[in-house]
Amino acid sequence: MDLVYRPGRYPFLTAGLPGVGGAIRAIPEDFQVEEIPAYRPSGEGEHLYLFLEKEGRTTREVFEFLRDELGVPEKEIGVAGLKDKRARTRQWFSIPRKYEDALCLLENLKGVRLLEAGLHTNKLRTGHLKGNRFRILIRNAEGGRERAEAILRVLEAQGLPNYYGPQRFGLGGLNPLKGYELVKKGKGRGSPWLKRFLVGSLQSLLFNDWVALRMERGLYATVIPGDWAKKHATGGEFLVEDPKEAERALRLEISATGPLFGKKYPEAQGEARALEDEVLARYDLRREEFSARRGARRPIRVPLQDWRVEEAPEGLWLSFSLPKGSYATSLLREVMKVEVDAPEGEEEGQEG
Repeated sequence: MDLVYRPGRYPFLTAGLPGVGGAIRAIPEDFQVEEIPAYRPSGEGEHLYLFLEKEGRTTREVFEFLRDELGVPEKEIGVAGLKDKRARTRQWFSIPRKYEDALCLLENLKGVRLLEAGLHTNKLRTGHLKGNRFRILIRNAEGGRERAEAILRVLEAQGLPNYYGPQRFGLGGLNPLKGYELVKKGKGRGSPWLKRFLVGSLQSLLFNDWVALRMERGLYATVIPGDWAKKHATGGEFLVEDPKEAERALRLEISATGPLFGKKYPEAQGEARALEDEVLARYDLRREEFSARRGARRPIRVPLQDWRVEEAPEGLWLSFSLPKGSYATSLLREVMKVEVDAPEGEEEGQEG
């Protein structure tokens, strides 16, 4: 029973295509992330939206600066998602309008600058974004632009495997094991937040196992009766009853969704449910043991959009967009054919 996340644990979708190798994150500028907002400030309201560029700072560090130096109560600070420390990132925060005069103090936070500000009617909340736009440099890449483009064309046609990245599983990949002990014993040290995080790591590992199982069974790019499918255009979910829905899956209009087990989530039926049961049985787990979590469903794959590859003296620049909750590391491992380790601190994809 292997509950430790390890590099190489999961299959590549593009295993038949050679990767470019190389390395990322030599300097923060090599890894650039920009939020794609769900909406922009309307120009009216009591909440001030701040579009900040940061380098060498976690989202939490900026959050704490707004709280401790500007005096904004923690519950009144809004943020849509977490972003890398070892990167150049652009993301939105919100604070009450009445703290606007204190914004000059942001000059004291090294590595952070204000790009834009505007008023809106509501506080920014977790998940209030469409996705993230990336521009990432792979240094010492082999095979040139053509090798990377061949892989990205397959991912564009079939969707990117929506694996949780290594940063989800903690140092040494041990968080799922700790989450398993909490689920089985119901007790443990740590704050309620930490316990939720550890059980969430176990949910993530089970989901990744489910993705890999579907790939191994030839069920990655299709749906079967009993699946809960997601419509990529609208985000709606529905129970698959008609086998002809598989045609829409082949066009990447819909995709199967896998379980993040909990007390309130749509449960699969028939053959689709049996695949989920197979993953649970590996670890002697039952759905009822996740009753402390709400539960949700997550698509097996996500569309890859707006991608581009540029050759430069320093290496290959990849530009692409992904929906919220997805991990750029899942795309990089396909292109590089090496496991992309988690950085210290936070990482894209942790919103939601």
